Amino acid sequence: MKFIKTLLKWLIGIIAMAVIAAYIFDFDYILKGIRVVYFTGHSSAFIDDHPYFENDTIKKGTHTDAWPLHKNYNTVEATQALTDINTELGTVAYLIIKNDSIFYENYAENYSKDSKTNSFSMAKSITTSLLGKAIMDGYIKNLDQPVSDFYTEFKGAKTTVGDLSSMASGLDWVESYTSPFSITARANYDDDLAETILNQKVIKTPGNEFEYLSGSTQLLGMVIKKATGKPLADYLSESFWQPLGAKSDALWQLDDDENKLAKAFCCISSNARDFARFGKLYKDHGQWHGKQILDSTFVAKATTSRFNGQPYGYGFWISDYNGKHTFAMRGILGQYVIVIPQDNLMVVRLGHHRSSETINSFPSDFYVYIDEAYEMMGK
Repeated sequence: MKFIKTLLKWLIGIIAMAVIAAYIFDFDYILKGIRVVYFTGHSSAFIDDHPYFENDTIKKGTHTDAWPLHKNYNTVEATQALTDINTELGTVAYLIIKNDSIFYENYAENYSKDSKTNSFSMAKSITTSLLGKAIMDGYIKNLDQPVSDFYTEFKGAKTTVGDLSSMASGLDWVESYTSPFSITARANYDDDLAETILNQKVIKTPGNEFEYLSGSTQLLGMVIKKATGKPLADYLSESFWQPLGAKSDALWQLDDDENKLAKAFCCISSNARDFARFGKLYKDHGQWHGKQILDSTFVAKATTSRFNGQPYGYGFWISDYNGKHTFAMRGILGQYVIVIPQDNLMVVRLGHHRSSETINSFPSDFYVYIDEAYEMMGK
């Protein structure tokens, strides 16, 4: 008994020293990560995490632009392959939208068309949309405007806002999701995101090659906030959420700093139908029911590969699956808004996991969701 008491005292002491050391050496964000992830019964990031963070509200407008239902709405059952992958990977929402009408939709138990789940990196596409809007509104000159015009910390660097959006920034960011000491983990859980980003250096020639870095989008979000003088959630609400007739308010996770900085690289929580509005906006060249919400030239550039052979444009993933130009919003756990303009088709999938196998820069489940949509439509 005495041995157990002594052991417990040592364990408590070691834990206390570890906590103190974390605060002294500025690794206290790890403690928050442990509280948010492991103390809630998870082993990694999860889609229902927004209650554990501070959030800004992306306010809907007074008008909801409801999605029409296809004449054959939900008359076709899911294929066996779709059912299997949805079960295996924990799909919570799956939609097929054909000719701007919902052909099929299904939600997992305890989820519905109104459920808010984390978009993760689909938010990068939305942040790029805000860049396009800021250019359209005159807050930012063009894609070639230097980041140093907004942050003198990058004086001398040639990185442009377009380089940030297209993942060609040259920043010394390491995109790692496994190490608790990685800058990606720090960005997600730290209380001063701006400090983390502004300590970054440009170590490669910007604008030369694609390198996926969440820090690029976070810096882009900071530029947009500074250029517009508005919190990102407010600018998103007035620029897109309200004009596109979103049904529900959405949430954008913040750091815990007094500045309340939105995590531009991730973490907008909303539902499948409202996320799908961005797919339709880009499919229709920036128009929404005849009104030009976003410049068509910007839309075309965003949804076309910037660098030949690379699967990325400006904020959007690019594919040529089955010989059809395809672009997508994409999140780390298999969040997708997939757009195939040639067939006026969109596929939306939200869920807990994605496939670990990668084919041509995309998780293999990405292709299954497309294939089974066509199978269900009889094409």
